Parts: sequence; C-alpha cells; structure tokens
Amino acid sequence: MKKTVLVGLVSLAIASAYAQQRPTLTATDYEQAQRFLSTNAEQLVDHATVRPNWLTSDRFWYRDLNANGSEFILVDPAKGTRAPAFDHQKLASALSAVAGKTYQANRLPFQTISFSPDLTAVLFQANGKRWSCNLKTYEITPDTAPAQTSSFNDGGGRPSRGSAGPAVLSPDKKRAAYIKEYNLWVRDVATGKETQLTTDGIKDFGYATDNAGWKSSDRAILAWSPDSKKIATFKQDQRQVSDMYLVTTNVGKPMLKQWKYPLPGDEHIATIQRVIIEVDNPKVIQLQIPADPHRATLSDDIASSGTFDDVNWNEDATKLAFVSTSRDHKQEKIRLADAATGAVREVFEETVPTQYESGWGAINWRYLDKSNEIIWFSERDNWGHLYLYDAATGKLKNQITKGDWLVTRLLRVDEKTRTLYFIANGRQAVNPYFGQFCKIGFDGKNFTVLTPEEGNHMVTISPSGTYFVDSYSQPNVPPVTVLRNMAGKLISTLEKADISRLTATGWTPPTPITVKAADGKTDIYGLLYKPTKLDPSKKYPVIDYIYPGPQGGSVGSWFFSAARKDNQSLAELGFVVVEIEGTSNPLRSKSFHDMSYGNMSENTLPDQITGIRQLAQKYAYLDTARVGIWGHSGGGFATATAMFRYPDFFKVGISESGNHDNRNYEDDWGDRYDGLAANVDYEAQANQTYAKNLKGKLMLAHGMMDDNVPPYNTLLVVEALEKANKDYDLVIFPNSAHGFGSYSPYMTRRRWDYFVKNLAGAEPPKEFKLEIKSDSRNQVN
Repeated sequence: MKKTVLVGLVSLAIASAYAQQRPTLTATDYEQAQRFLSTNAEQLVDHATVRPNWLTSDRFWYRDLNANGSEFILVDPAKGTRAPAFDHQKLASALSAVAGKTYQANRLPFQTISFSPDLTAVLFQANGKRWSCNLKTYEITPDTAPAQTSSFNDGGGRPSRGSAGPAVLSPDKKRAAYIKEYNLWVRDVATGKETQLTTDGIKDFGYATDNAGWKSSDRAILAWSPDSKKIATFKQDQRQVSDMYLVTTNVGKPMLKQWKYPLPGDEHIATIQRVIIEVDNPKVIQLQIPADPHRATLSDDIASSGTFDDVNWNEDATKLAFVSTSRDHKQEKIRLADAATGAVREVFEETVPTQYESGWGAINWRYLDKSNEIIWFSERDNWGHLYLYDAATGKLKNQITKGDWLVTRLLRVDEKTRTLYFIANGRQAVNPYFGQFCKIGFDGKNFTVLTPEEGNHMVTISPSGTYFVDSYSQPNVPPVTVLRNMAGKLISTLEKADISRLTATGWTPPTPITVKAADGKTDIYGLLYKPTKLDPSKKYPVIDYIYPGPQGGSVGSWFFSAARKDNQSLAELGFVVVEIEGTSNPLRSKSFHDMSYGNMSENTLPDQITGIRQLAQKYAYLDTARVGIWGHSGGGFATATAMFRYPDFFKVGISESGNHDNRNYEDDWGDRYDGLAANVDYEAQANQTYAKNLKGKLMLAHGMMDDNVPPYNTLLVVEALEKANKDYDLVIFPNSAHGFGSYSPYMTRRRWDYFVKNLAGAEPPKEFKLEIKSDSRNQVN
C-alpha cells in the first residue's frame, strides 16, 4: 500500500511540474483577443460605409456612422452639394416631445427612414409606429400613407397547405404575387382583393416554389413583366426527388424535418416547367419545351440572385428571353419565347468541357429587344469576356471585351449610346482580385477605366445612369468613397474612413502576401495576420484558415475590413494566421479555375503547404513544425483532408460542418464542380477513406439540424476514425443549422482553446465567455 501511495505521489509531482512548465493564458489575454472580433472592432471605424438611397433627380441620402453616433447626409450631384439631410437636433427635440422620451441628435431611433419625393418631409418608423416630420416646421405627425410593400409571411419554411409566402411586388407597385396552397396568387395592394392565378399546383409540384435542396423558403420565385401584366415563373417538379431527414433534440419525441434534397448520382432531380401567367384575366401559358433542370448560369440555384435568374423580358412584354442550363452545367441554351403562345425559338448555345458560369455576383448576359441583340458572357478564350450576338440569326457579331483580364459584373447597358458599364478584375498589377469600374462600346472600342485609384472598387449607379458612387479600399487600406459622373469625372469626395479609434487599441492591418502555387510558377495571393506585440526573435505556430472553393476562396472579400473572422484574435493568442487563395478558385483565368475540376480531393492543400514554407523563408518567426488548420463547410472538408492526407505537415485541425463526402451533399454542387457521378470517382475524394492516416489532433464540429451540409457527412468521418481506433474530439450542436447560430461564440472559444492547448502547448483560461457587442452607434440612448 505504501508503495502504491509513493508511486501516486511521484506521478502527481511529475504531472504538476509538467503543468507548471506549460505557459498559461489568462482571461486578460482572451479579452484582448476578443477586442478584434466582428463588431467589437468594426464599431471603431468611422465614415467607412456609404449606402446611397436614391431619390428624384439623382439626389441621394446615406447614414454616416462616426465616433459620436450617426448623421444623415443628403447629396445633390447636379449641384455638387453634400449637407445634413435635416436639422438633427430639431428632429430629435420634436420626436422627444411626441414620444415623451429624450433622444439625442446623433442617435435617432429610426428603424426605417425615407423622404417625400419633394424632400419636404422625412418619413420614418420609430418605436413601432410610422411618422412624418415636416422639414420646415419640424412638426411630427403620424404617417397615414399606405405602405409601399406587401408581405404575407407565415413564419418561414417551405409553403404548407393553407399558408401564404412572402409577396413579390409588381413594378407599378399595385399588385403583389405570392404562393398559397402550392398555387400563385396576387393581391391588389390598394384594396386587398386576392385573385388566384393558378389552380393545378400540388405538393412537390407547385408554382414558383423555392427549394434548391441546400436552401429553401416560402417566397415566390418569379419575374414580373415591365408592364406589371404578366409573370414569368415555373412549376417545380420534385415528385420523384429523394428526401433528406433531420430530427430535433428535445424532451419527448423528436420532430422530423423532411424535405426534397437530391444527391449526386440520383436519377431524379428537381426540374422546372417554365410558364408565363397573364394576370388581368388569369391564364397560364406553358412554354413549349421540355422541363429544365433546376439550374442557373450564376450559381447552384435558379434564384441565387434573389429573384428568378436567367430571364429577360422585353419592354412591351411580348417576348421572354431565357437560358436553359444542363444538369452538369456544361451546356447553355439561349432561347426566346413568345409570351402569347409559349412558342420557343432556339437562338444559340454554348457548350464547355467543364462548367459554365455567367459571372460572379451578377448575371452577365442581356437580351436587347430594340436592336434584336444579345450581350453574352463567355470564357471561351480563357478569360471571362462579353460578346455581341445577333438574336435573329444566333450568329456572333463581335467580341466586345478582350485581354488577359475578366469581366466580373455587368452593371449597366446603355442601349441608346451602345455602351456597357462593368467591373473588371485582373488589370491591377498589385493584385488581380482588385476590381475596377469600366466602360466600353458594343463594338469593343473606347474602353475606359472610370475608377483609376489602386484598390478594389464597389460601385452603385444612380437610377438615371448619370452618376455613380464609388467606394474603394484594400485589405490593409481603409475605404474612400467618392461621387463621379458616368464619364469618370470626380464630383466630390463623400467620406474617408477614419480608423484612429481602431488603431488606438493596438490593431494592425493584415499583411498582403504573394507566393508561388504548388506548380512553382503561378502567383497566388493571401493575407498574413501577426500578433500586435510580435517578437521577431521568437517562433510562432502557424494557423492556416482555409476555404478551398471552387466557388470562392479563403480570403473572400478583398475590400478593407476591421475584422476578418477571428484571424486577428487568434494572432493575439500567440499565432501567425494565414489565408492563402489557392488555385482552382474564381476571379482569375478559366484554366486557373478549372485546375481541380473533376478531382477536388486536394482542396488547394499543396498550394497551402508550399505557400507557408515560402512565407517561413521570408518571415523567420513562422514555425513550420507547428502548423494548424481550420475551416468551415468546404473549409471543414479541406481541414479533415489536410489532417488525413498531409499528416506530417498539419499537426492540429478543426473541421466545422464539412461536406466530407460529396455523395452526401446536394446534387448541383457536385454535378457542377466535380462532374456527374457516372464519370467521377467520388469515393476516392471522400475524407472517411483516409481517416486511418490521422496522426495529429483533430476536432470535428457540426450542427445536427444542418440543412445545407447534412451532419451525416461528419458522422461518416467519426465512424471511420473509430473503426481505425483513432482519437478525435467532437463538438455537436443538437438543434443548430449550418452556421451554429447563437452558439457561434461557444464554437469560437472552443477553437481558441484547442489551438492554444494543442498547437501552442499552453493552458487557456477555464470556460472563458466571449462577448460580441453590438455597434454602440446604433444605440438610441
């Protein structure tokens, strides 16, 4: 017995000594890290955001957030003036008198705000009521004008029998279309009269229904004609589509969530039977073509732009131009329908060997009825460019844009002057991901860059097409917002962001980086985050944040941001964090984007590894013997791949919500980026196939009500690890969806703890509670 006690005491002493040798992070360290999370950091940036709200005569107003609160600004481009939209103090005093509360001029309690067309009154909603304030007398009265929007929302989810979904307002704002009992209805906004437009909609074969498998809603997917007399929509046929199932966690029997969610390899996918509906005297005209796959040119949903994608009405609503996309996104058919008869004419088609896309953030094709032409987007010369077609013959007239750069978003087509306005990427040597606003003639002549400043440009064009607001920045350079006319002439500088309050906390911007890809020749770009109190003589563990795409990469937006995920926060805890935009992602050449087509199993990881090694040669404080990796969704997929297929390089991984086996993820994503299951070895790309190779520390996390990436993806990996007798850590969120919702701070804290313990070899504070504060400038008092 004495011997046993002695051995125990020795063991305890050794464990105690070991614990004492490990560095310890305190709550103060974590508090410093959380200062750089989302709104905690963002609210310390002033004059950064200008969102123009356009009025008559191209005037607009915006809300400027500053150190004291906010101010509403009115701009008149014709006069070149910028001034307060009203007397903030007078309005605050008037509102205080009406509400019986004291409001500050820089913290007005507006939930919504607008102006009367003649700018004599400001209309707003505050404290649950609608008000009107006379801008001459500052008298406040209840606003009794009818609302300009109509909504029928039964609380979300797919349409259920007897419920009505959110309404879609007609262009003249007199009618609103919505789904009820799987059929389409309209409501007269002024009178409230409801009219049923269709009668044969049934469950899983209803009109205008919104379900892409990975996302769904009860809104109506449709396109009103310009004269507000017709609707272009479809009947979505899901009757033979397979179901997905999730169950809640609760006391008593769980509730089953069941919905249509096809998978790669399924024989049956959702299809759409295109129709045109006459509204005044309800009539359904079916387009005379077979049903199309539920596919779009922009992304993996027919409504990814927020409305019915790939349809263009002509001005008098006699014709409807649309594009039909094949299941594998290889074939695009440009078609023209007669709105009265439903007859369809094939105009031309484009077929590609991998996958077609019509742009990034915008659909870059247009039907021009007046000249009987089509502006078409194609990557046929290895770069995304615009082409002009004859809509009568389907023949190519000319290529409009050309060169080793690409059009990302076509923003305006001026048919009168035959000029196109668009965002172009790849024309700035400093970074190919920076976009500029440009114009060019239909004939490909008179190309002009309208935003010459270095950086990434975000543009909003006035309704008349006479002016535009441009905000430009870089990841390490805060934004400047200017007003220009459409010739590019500078009218005024509206705002220059002030980050002095942010930098006072010690914050520093990320460092832009450029390295060679795994092929040794292709330049790839990224960002590096280091501790604000970096000691260059020390070695720091490296954390690689990854999102492999191929629809978008690790960096995401290349605009300035005070907080990019928790990258700087992790750096504050003693790491160097990198984001490397690997090959096989968009916004470069077509060949660059297609590098992983048909085999996404490498997830840009060779680029990540070689990139980190190159960075270590430049920054000696990077410790490549201690490299961790984490990501969410596609990044979760890539993280597990890294730990299983490159176990000697990546030592710690955190895989969140990963689509580990794309046979278990929605059909369109795999069909598009990998190819049809009959032609691709999906099993060879699945993470569970390689789970036996795990050497380091791996944490898996998933929401059990994830209707985007079903949790069975992670459970397949769990099962494989257990079969291989491998240790792992698991965090589950029983009733959470893809992004963990209110549990996100908990996941962030667990992520910090996991890297601190296993990559830095330190002890974190016990159960630190993260706090993410809302922007104080939005607080009323």
